[in-house]
Amino acid sequence: MKSNNSLNPAYFQLTLFADTGPLRYLFFSLCLLIYIIIVCANVIIVLTVCLDRSLHQPMYMFISFLSLNSLFGSAGFFPRFLTDILSDTHLISRPSCFVQIFVVYTYVSCEMTILGIMAYDRFVAICQPLRYRSKMSFRMVGNLLVFAWLCPALAVGFCLSLTVRLRLCGNKLHRLFCSNWPVVHLSCVDTSLNSSAGLVVAVTTIFIPLFFVLYTYLRILLVCRRSSSEFRGKALQTCLPHVVTFVTYSFTLFCELSLTRFETDELNPIITVVLSLEYLIIPPINNPLVYGLNLPQIRGAIFRFLKIHKVRLAPKN
Repeated sequence: MKSNNSLNPAYFQLTLFADTGPLRYLFFSLCLLIYIIIVCANVIIVLTVCLDRSLHQPMYMFISFLSLNSLFGSAGFFPRFLTDILSDTHLISRPSCFVQIFVVYTYVSCEMTILGIMAYDRFVAICQPLRYRSKMSFRMVGNLLVFAWLCPALAVGFCLSLTVRLRLCGNKLHRLFCSNWPVVHLSCVDTSLNSSAGLVVAVTTIFIPLFFVLYTYLRILLVCRRSSSEFRGKALQTCLPHVVTFVTYSFTLFCELSLTRFETDELNPIITVVLSLEYLIIPPINNPLVYGLNLPQIRGAIFRFLKIHKVRLAPKN
């Protein structure tokens, strides 16, 4: 047990940052470029869906919400991360740390919830096409989007409130950003309630949507198996981007969850960095590229939007 002076530190130290000397400017430039790409790509998707009335349909509204969630999660990570790359000290205040945990974890949970809702949308469209308009009305879409953000936010907020109340006997986090479980590991008191709450939140916001997506695609495969080749082709065209997004995100999230099973102090720092950053970098870049390049409706709307603005900006004779 440490002295009372170390209880509930005002700052946390992120110990995974290494002194890279002049290379820090190269790393900063690369990470800034990645952040700019994430922001630009996802903003293009959101604006395209909002401005093109032909895309005011449930599937495209869910896609734009996925991009909004990527912007939300990236905003909770990149600005602070870019500052830390150039900084000699890597201290983050206790309130800022908990805010970052809330934003990043809400992004993680919301991403999986949205993917689950999108799988349900594809299931109804393919397996129950005659009931699609009644089941996926604009009111239902609005309720699903509110649920997709509110439920994860409340679950993460409850779990985080249990972490905030803990007395901590240290302030060193072996991470590049604040994470809930490393903070819990610093506790001086029993954390069994935190472990139970974390398990419940993980099951409700990650694993239930995960198994729901697998179930809906099993049903879709069974319907496609009994249908014509033309029907299977159309179903594949609409489902493939979602499948790619779902598999990519599930893999990157699994990498992050695997870190909680190990003592990160004993892992190679490079492995810890890669596993920590995958789900914050790859999905926000992958999602707009997959939907922007593979769905002809969005791709065509983007080209029309760019062509109109090119004509407007062209000099007149």
